[in-house]
Amino acid sequence: MPFVTNRGQRIHFTVDGTGPLVVLQHGLLMDAGSWRDSGFVGALADRFRVACIDSLGHGLSDKPSDPELYDERHRAGDIVAVIDALGRARAHLLGYSMGGWMAVAVAKYHPQRLSTLVIGGWDPVNGLPAGPNGPVSFDPFMIFARRTAPALTTWVTPEVKPGVRACFQAMSQLEGAYETIMAARFPVLFWQGRGDTGHDRMQTFAALNGFPFLSSTGDHVAAVLRPDAGAITGIRSFFESSAPAAVDR
Repeated sequence: MPFVTNRGQRIHFTVDGTGPLVVLQHGLLMDAGSWRDSGFVGALADRFRVACIDSLGHGLSDKPSDPELYDERHRAGDIVAVIDALGRARAHLLGYSMGGWMAVAVAKYHPQRLSTLVIGGWDPVNGLPAGPNGPVSFDPFMIFARRTAPALTTWVTPEVKPGVRACFQAMSQLEGAYETIMAARFPVLFWQGRGDTGHDRMQTFAALNGFPFLSSTGDHVAAVLRPDAGAITGIRSFFESSAPAAVDR
């Protein structure tokens, strides 16, 4: 069971397949296994080496309570540490929701480590969508999540909840995200489910700024956990058509 230690924290990841490296980074309340359950790993592992990372605070990775450990620069470093552990210079990176926020941080602090970037279910300009009463805070978010997606919340016990809270609150760090995306020297794809509240806004953003956009079925959760064939095929095609990452050494 592979782990890498970065800034004193153990980060768990899984590896399947051979070929250019693809890194999949999950969203809040999900874990590395979500990508296997949804079919992404099976669809990519015949062509790529696929690494799925348990974010700090999730899965089998450490779950510290100190908010400083969830800073965007540190989280980007966790992804790069996995790329290093696998002996690669670069990787294709797909981040969804919180993972999309983390992926943008990799592009911000370590752009030379990316071959391509897919930002799924995440608005790098505005961050989390506002609720009817303004910005959403952690406690109302968890109440909503327990009601609408209980399978994703059963593991959030009082012992690990401070880490999950820190994950949520860290996503407010957006400074420089727009500039990072606009300055990217590698291909960038945006992906959203049509039932996601951010779909139309991000489709417009992509069109206005010349980025490809992948629209799939499902709301924010279903788009990634129950993806349609077009979503997986479109992402695979994007990786295949872009400049290849370093191959196995």
